[in-house]
Amino acid sequence: MNVKEESRPGGASPEAAACLYTYACHEDELELCGLELRELFGCPAEGGWLRSPRVLDPGRSPFLKQRLDVRFEAASLPALLERLPELELGGGTFKVVYAEAGLGADYGGQRALERQAGARIRGRADMRTPQHVLGLACADGRWLLGPLHRAEAHWLRHAQKPQNYSTALSTRVARAVVNIAVPEGAGRRLIDPCCGMGTVLVEALSMGIDSEGCDINPLAVRGARANLRHFGFAESAVRLADMTGVAGRYDAAVLDLPYNLCSKLSAEEQAGLLSGARRLAERAVIVATEEIGAEIAAAGFRIAGHAVLRKGSFSRQVYLGL
Repeated sequence: MNVKEESRPGGASPEAAACLYTYACHEDELELCGLELRELFGCPAEGGWLRSPRVLDPGRSPFLKQRLDVRFEAASLPALLERLPELELGGGTFKVVYAEAGLGADYGGQRALERQAGARIRGRADMRTPQHVLGLACADGRWLLGPLHRAEAHWLRHAQKPQNYSTALSTRVARAVVNIAVPEGAGRRLIDPCCGMGTVLVEALSMGIDSEGCDINPLAVRGARANLRHFGFAESAVRLADMTGVAGRYDAAVLDLPYNLCSKLSAEEQAGLLSGARRLAERAVIVATEEIGAEIAAAGFRIAGHAVLRKGSFSRQVYLGL
């Protein structure tokens, strides 16, 4: 089912929050997840769920699990059940699936809730291949029911790239970073001025974002083009260039600062890259292996978000600069 994205809420009232989203992440990714969901929906996310008027394909985020489009809402379960005979399915089969949003029901309790709701819906239940999947949830004391859309993690296959760096961002992190940089993709232009093997570009292009990248390393450019070609994207999205000499203006930039043994940056080189990102875009996500908030501010950015991503003893700093 294709859905049209709506604008971000921007302070919409709870009554306008027509969608319930559930999400999950590893504790090491908690800060990154929170920053991404805040930028996508304009509100904080806590407890594994959030409500928003924005209609977003849950497969866009590596953390979202499903989206429930609220059709019925009530202050109690009996009140919700009373309304369910009103649901029109056009003769199609259905299945009710419990969506966890803070109630904490155990397995047996979840199945019992599904049966209660299913018994009130006019139509034929089909547990294997239903034409309609309906979600049932209790969020913040409100009972909700409506069409349920599960996330399809198409981005997972992007991990199987023909060319890769051992130190490159994972596809999961790259996708979250792109969403932070360009939370509203339609009509936006993104640049990755140190694109390496093109991990960020692949994720951005797969979401339909007009994106291009460059790198000063000919081997990286060759690898990025091979990866783009492998996934069906135009190789022309990547060019060999030093970002400090790139012209043009973009809506956003993703700058993953070089940090491996062959790419040690001096303070001057780092400052040049940060200044280059400021020149290219008003909005940038900067990824580093150390805290560089002061350096980012010195380049002219206001830090609007910061997340630490940990993996064992290694960590990455993810900054949103405006």
